[in-house]
Amino acid sequence: MTSKLTIAAIVLMAVASATCASKDKPASSASGATAMAASGSAGKSDYEKAIKAAMEAEKKAASVDSEWRDTGELISQAEEAAAKGDYAAATKLANKAMKQGENGYAQGKGQKDAGPRF
Repeated sequence: MTSKLTIAAIVLMAVASATCASKDKPASSASGATAMAASGSAGKSDYEKAIKAAMEAEKKAASVDSEWRDTGELISQAEEAAAKGDYAAATKLANKAMKQGENGYAQGKGQKDAGPRF
């Protein structure tokens, strides 16, 4: 009984340690751009990565006929903010559009075989 408890405790400690360590690591790809926007230090290159990802996600959602209503508008707002030089706001908007595109794609794929659409 003691060895099972010890193993369980070790596993729990390892999971907790991994969870804490992952919070300390820098984010990568699109989530990295999200972190930059949240901190207000997003620059032009962060915006460019985020808007590209947003446009790709929107296109992917469209491929399964599942674009969300506001995704295109968020992309337009991001482009307007970038044109004004507000890359932090532009990146934040682009990341929101990207998330909507990803969610729209997942929703479309999940509902593909759900039955007739009304």
